[in-house]
Amino acid sequence: MIQRTIVALCVSTVTCLLGLGTEARGTEPKGQNPSAEDPSGFVITFESIPERIRRNNPDLAAVRLKVKEANGWKVQAGRWSNPAIELGLSGSGGFRERTTEVGIVQSVPLTGRLGLETEISNLRTEVASAEIADLERHFVAEAQAALVDVLAIRQQRELRRQQAELSNQFADFVGKVAARGELSPIDAGQARLEAIRLASEVRQLRADEIAATGRLKPLLGMDPFESVNILGELLPAELPSHLIEPERRSGYQAAALEAESASIGVRLERARRFDDIEAGIAVALDRAEDAPEGLESEVSLGFRVSLPLPFWNRNQGGIQVAEARAERKRRELEALAHNIRHEAETARREMVEWNELLLNISSELLPLADKQAADAERAYREGLGDLQAVLRAREQQLQLGASRIDALRNFHHARVRFVAAVAKP
Repeated sequence: MIQRTIVALCVSTVTCLLGLGTEARGTEPKGQNPSAEDPSGFVITFESIPERIRRNNPDLAAVRLKVKEANGWKVQAGRWSNPAIELGLSGSGGFRERTTEVGIVQSVPLTGRLGLETEISNLRTEVASAEIADLERHFVAEAQAALVDVLAIRQQRELRRQQAELSNQFADFVGKVAARGELSPIDAGQARLEAIRLASEVRQLRADEIAATGRLKPLLGMDPFESVNILGELLPAELPSHLIEPERRSGYQAAALEAESASIGVRLERARRFDDIEAGIAVALDRAEDAPEGLESEVSLGFRVSLPLPFWNRNQGGIQVAEARAERKRRELEALAHNIRHEAETARREMVEWNELLLNISSELLPLADKQAADAERAYREGLGDLQAVLRAREQQLQLGASRIDALRNFHHARVRFVAAVAKP
C-alpha cells in the first residue's frame, strides 16, 4: 500500500511540474493551439503561395523599382547631345571695325553608338524583369518549404497525440489492475509517465510549428499578429515530370540577357574608338571702314566641320574591358546551366531515395511494428509479458511513424527544390 502511494505521488508531482495535466490525457489546452483555424484568417495552401507573394511580399515590391530605373535609362539612351550656340565678337580701333558671329554647333555620331546604347538599355529592362521573376521563384520555394515544415509538424503532433491517448488508455488499465493487487504499482506509474512524456513532445512540436509559421508569414507579407489558416496536408509522394531545362528558369534567362548585353557592349566600345564629329553653321556681320565711303556692313554665312583624329586614344582599354566582361558573362551562363542541372538532378535523386524509404516503411516496417505492439500489449494483459516489452514495441512503432513523416517531409523539400530549379514559379 505504501509503495502504491509513493508511485502515485511521484506521478502527480511530475504532472504538475510539466504542466501537462490535460496533454497527458491526449488533449490540448484551450486557446493554445496555433494551428486552429480562424475564420477571419488568410487561407494558405501550396497553390495560393505564388500569387500571395507576387502581391504582398515587401522585398519583391522594392525590387520591382529596378524596372522603373531600367525604363529611365531606356528613355535616356540613344539621344543626341544638345546643340550649342556659339557667339563671337572681334574688332579693332576701339571696336569701330568689328566682326560679330552667331553660330550653332551639333555633335554628330560618326558610328552607330546611339543605336547600340538603345539596344543595351532595352536589354537592361528585360534583365530587371527576369531578375524579379527569379527572386519571386526563390521566395515561393522558401515559403513552400516552410509550409511543408508546418504540415509535417502537424502530422508529427497528431501521431504523438494518438500515441498519448493509447498510452493513457493502457495506463488506466494498468492502474485498475494494480489497484486490485494483480500488477505492480510501479508498472502503473511507468505507464502513466510514458503518456506524460508523449504529451510533452506534443507541446514541443507546437513551439516548432509556431517557429515554422513565423518563417512563412514575412514571405507572404503578413503582419506578425495577422491570423492565418494553413489548410491541407502533405500529399503522397509522387515524382514530378518536369524536364531539366535550364532555359526555363528565370535566373538563367536574366543571365542570358546579360551575356547578350555584354556582347553588344563590345561593339559599343569599338564604336567609341571614334569621337563624334561637330558640324555647325555661322552667320557673321562684318563692319569695316571703306574710305571714303565710311563704315560698311557685310553679312556672310559659313559652315564648319570638326573631325577628331584618333591618334592618341582609340579606346583600347574600354574595348579590352568589354571583351573580358563578355567572356565572363558567357562562362557564367555556362556555369549556371551546369549548376541548375546538378541542382535539379540531385533533388530528383533525393526524391527517388525518399520515395523508396517511404514505401519500405509503409508496406513492411510499420505493419510489423503495429503487430509487434499489439502482440506485446495482448501478452501483457494476459500476464504473459512484461511492461518493458510493451513500451519498447510502442517506442519502435512511434519511431517508425515519425520516420515515415520525416521521409515524406524530406521528399517534399526535395520536390520544392526540383521544381524551383527547373521552372518558373
